[in-house]
Amino acid sequence: MDRDDFDQQVAPYRRELLAHCYRMLGSVHDAEDLVQETFLRAWRAIDTYDAERASLRTWLYRIATNACLTALKGRGRRALPSGLVAAATDAQAPIELALDVPWLQPFPTGDDPAAAVVAKGSLRLALVAAMQYLPARQRAVLVLRDVLDWSAADVAEALETTPASVNSALQRARARLAEVDVSEEDVDEPTDKEIKAIVDDYVRAFEAADVQGLSRLLAERVVLEMPPAPLWFVGRDAYGAFIERVYAMRGPAWRMVTTLANGQPAVGAYVRADDGRYRAHSLQVFTVAKAGITHNITFFDQSLFEYFGLPSDLE
Repeated sequence: MDRDDFDQQVAPYRRELLAHCYRMLGSVHDAEDLVQETFLRAWRAIDTYDAERASLRTWLYRIATNACLTALKGRGRRALPSGLVAAATDAQAPIELALDVPWLQPFPTGDDPAAAVVAKGSLRLALVAAMQYLPARQRAVLVLRDVLDWSAADVAEALETTPASVNSALQRARARLAEVDVSEEDVDEPTDKEIKAIVDDYVRAFEAADVQGLSRLLAERVVLEMPPAPLWFVGRDAYGAFIERVYAMRGPAWRMVTTLANGQPAVGAYVRADDGRYRAHSLQVFTVAKAGITHNITFFDQSLFEYFGLPSDLE
């Protein structure tokens, strides 16, 4: 490979490298930066690449992993509200944004079949949030071994350590994840058709400001959280009471556009402004079980709409 066709050679790996960096960092913004850093490092080191020792894909993953490890030095974990504070009991609790907290972000998977293959269930928000509790090198070992299915020897070479150290780090990482509540990963998930029906009914109820109809689609112990507000609620009643508050604050006129985030159903929510147009408000990511919606993480970050290919406003 030479510099003349570098861009063409590495372009097919961009999307999966973005997902890889996201698993490591928990931020789609940071992942974008690290993919660019990966390609820059690869460009500079192109003369050292040996196709007989490793495929281009493996070589790029090595560079990306080490770029992520460098970026993670000195950084705290990215969190969700449920990982920082106790659940609120008052639906009228103050909504104060904590913009100085490094919040976990969602990852756009859209309707791209290739993205679904890359995800393999390892992009679900609950799991990515749990992985944030791991030290950076344990996180890297876990992703390379359990997601990419690399051998201990290949991981050791990438991280400049020994297979024994890799196996030890993997064991510790798995043990730590077992201590973190990721039960959401084991939800009794309905079929894709059933999930779509539930989300479509949710959209219709939300756009109609029908809180009772919306509540019927929720599991009894549903969780609602709203980064960057360090605020979250548990239970169907608390959820409904908070949505009543939302309509009281922002009005009942909303529109929603469905999408996929982290391989999960999601919607971009738009609220009507004074000029009659609907402005981007939040991105809501759902976990759906046969009992209904069990988790809604509502991200109040309008910059995410561009990453998800969603417009900033609607007619």
